[in-house]
Amino acid sequence: MTLGGMMKRRRFLKILLAFLGSITFLSFAYSFLKFLTSLPSKSADLQKLTIHKSDVPSGEAKNIIYHNTPAVIINRPDKGYFAFSRTCTHLGCLVEYSKSNLKFICPCHAGIYDLDGSVVSGPPPKPLTAIPLKIEGETIIIG
Repeated sequence: MTLGGMMKRRRFLKILLAFLGSITFLSFAYSFLKFLTSLPSKSADLQKLTIHKSDVPSGEAKNIIYHNTPAVIINRPDKGYFAFSRTCTHLGCLVEYSKSNLKFICPCHAGIYDLDGSVVSGPPPKPLTAIPLKIEGETIIIG
């Protein structure tokens, strides 16, 4: 092999390595930019959900979706309106409101929460996540 042939091959390998390195860098940069643009914006945090008070009569609950999360609003006759995420803190199953037991029950592993969202029994490690709400006239504003 001649010296000229080795130089051509060496140059070709350098160009190939630079090309492959550039492609690798661009794929990581693209993924990172997609991640940054998918983060929730502050305007998403400001989005509120409004429900009419008559949609949740006294002693009843209404399932809703808030920020792509299953949630529930409950109207307790003695304390008023409360909103909680329906996601069980154990393994993420959806809890159900039991009007007859006045509890939230997780069907997966028998986790039980009281109407304040606190764990009563079962494997859940922490209470249900409360969602802030306020009442304005005949409207419930969630978030």
